[in-house]
Order: sequence, then structure tokens, then C-alpha cells
Amino acid sequence: MVEDILEIAVVLGTGTTTGALFAVALSTLPALFAMPPDRYIYSLKLLGRNWDPTMPVIVLSSTIIAIVLAFLVPNGQAGLLYGIGAALLVAVSVISHFANVPINKQMRKVDPENMPEDWEDPRPLWRVYHTSRTVCSFLALGVVGWAAVLG
Repeated sequence: MVEDILEIAVVLGTGTTTGALFAVALSTLPALFAMPPDRYIYSLKLLGRNWDPTMPVIVLSSTIIAIVLAFLVPNGQAGLLYGIGAALLVAVSVISHFANVPINKQMRKVDPENMPEDWEDPRPLWRVYHTSRTVCSFLALGVVGWAAVLG
């Protein structure tokens, strides 16, 4: 019973992560790219207020559950898949923490009403990092879903 609840939780958490990252890639990023720099900075400050405290909790909770399931499930193949899913979720966290979040923090310091003349647009690099973590998240969802079916 506990194993079943954990399997549902890891699929829901990983699915939520994947859905959120996919939505950003599909809709938010194109909108941010279409904006002039000052509107981009203003919008970024608004968008990140709820993402930053929420997403790490979901990703890290899903990672921990996947690790627990890797050792808890009796099916060795499912356990291996949960381990791979956990590693992919760690990759999502690492990319977020060391690439996307620092860019966001740097941009939040910029005053959209007084843009610096030497401002460098971080959006192309941010998109590369975001695409990488989104791919990792999709892969994680696939393997934890597969593991749940096998489990």
C-alpha cells in the first residue's frame, strides 16, 4: 500500500515538473523572447514569484520518493528505473540551481525603467539550459512511469 502511494506521488510530482517546464518552453519563453528588454525584465520579476519557492519542493520531493522506491520495490528492473528517474530529476535540479536560477536572480536586479547600456540578453542561454532540464524531466517522467507499470 505504501509503495503504491509513493508510486502515484512520484508520477504526479514528476508529471507536474514536466508539465510546468513544458508550458514554459511552449508558451512563456516565446512570449518573453517577443518582448523588448525592459518588458522582459518586468515580466520575469512577476513570473518568478511563485515558481521559485514551489518548483524546488516538487522536484526534490519527487527525487527523494524515486530514490526510496529504487530500494523499496521488489522488482529489480523497476528499482533501476526509479534510480534512473531520480538521477534525471537531480539533473533538473542541478541545471535549475546552477544555470537558470542564477540568471533569473541577476535579471531581477535590473531596473526595467533604467536598463544598463551594456545589458546582455540572457534569454538565448537561459533557453538552452531550460531545454536541457525539460528534456531531463520528460525522460524522468518516462522512466518513473515505466517503473510504476512494472512495480
